[in-house]
Amino acid sequence: MHEVDTLIIGTGALGLACAARLGKPDTLILEAEGLIGSHTSSRNSEVIHAGLYYPPGSLKAELCLEGRERLYAWCRQYGVAHRRIGKLLVAVQESEIGKLEALAGNAEACGVTDLQQIDQPRLHELEPALRGARALLSPSTGIIDSHAYLQSLLAVAQSRDAQLVLHSRVERLQRDGDAWIASGHSAGEAFTLRAQRVINAGGPFAQGLARTIEGLPVPPLHLCQGRYFSYSGRSPFSRLIYPMPEANTAGLGIHATLDLAGQLRFGPDVRWLETLDYQVDEKLRAPFAAAIARYFPALDAIRLQPSYAGVRAKLSGPGEPAADFLIQTPADHRLPGLVNLFGIESPGLTASLAIAERVAGAL
Repeated sequence: MHEVDTLIIGTGALGLACAARLGKPDTLILEAEGLIGSHTSSRNSEVIHAGLYYPPGSLKAELCLEGRERLYAWCRQYGVAHRRIGKLLVAVQESEIGKLEALAGNAEACGVTDLQQIDQPRLHELEPALRGARALLSPSTGIIDSHAYLQSLLAVAQSRDAQLVLHSRVERLQRDGDAWIASGHSAGEAFTLRAQRVINAGGPFAQGLARTIEGLPVPPLHLCQGRYFSYSGRSPFSRLIYPMPEANTAGLGIHATLDLAGQLRFGPDVRWLETLDYQVDEKLRAPFAAAIARYFPALDAIRLQPSYAGVRAKLSGPGEPAADFLIQTPADHRLPGLVNLFGIESPGLTASLAIAERVAGAL
């Protein structure tokens, strides 16, 4: 039986960040798909979050701030394309100013101290196409080439002799004395291997694998789809635009983001799923246009084109309070050498290097 020191399951930002942090000979990274980052990490807004929205004291708040600084430093060190573009959080109407002020207070409680108050004249000066009564400017928010980031993590891991094998799905984990037995299929052939340490970074598949472990408490999985539309032609905005979060939903509202090429995208919306689904229906153009026109009245709906969708692996379901990250370690489940990463939705990309540091400490 093949033996390794560390087995990492999944090649999203979390799995690869752990591989880069722990990478050494006898580290094996297994990916079920034919490409790294095929699910959550390549289907998001590519935003480096400042850490404004999360409950103070939560893992999301703490690891977002730590991860943000680690991520900017990583991008500089390894030449990953990014830009500290800034984000405007907008109270479109006077009635939303209270929400804006509450958000500013929450951000400060989380340790974000660089938000700038923007009145209506200044807002119009910064973004003439934007409608709003007042705003907050977050200068620490940025954008990143997520694919280049994943490649840089993999390159660092491989430089330390970690090995990647694609088309390899782990289907079962079993405790075996002081180690773990992983079994599954690789390129259609059955395999079994033995590992001293296992990191389950399977994203939307993490719970399914964890349920094969006898006696392990596994949280529920709720799949939440977010769809995006691109906007053809030149962008009217030079920053990210976020309206106030919608009440009683799992998202932050349909916001405007830019990629490094200047392409404007709107999204994500919120749609609960039973199974993974990455389709974007063109019929969504009308409801998207209605939501966007609140803060972008000159919107030309014809220029909206279906783009892509992502799926968030959430621990909380419809109508429930947003759940925190769950980094399940031996201190939690009393099973040596095993870390499960559950519910690592946004700001998981921003927090990935900080999460990897926690995982390293736990192992």
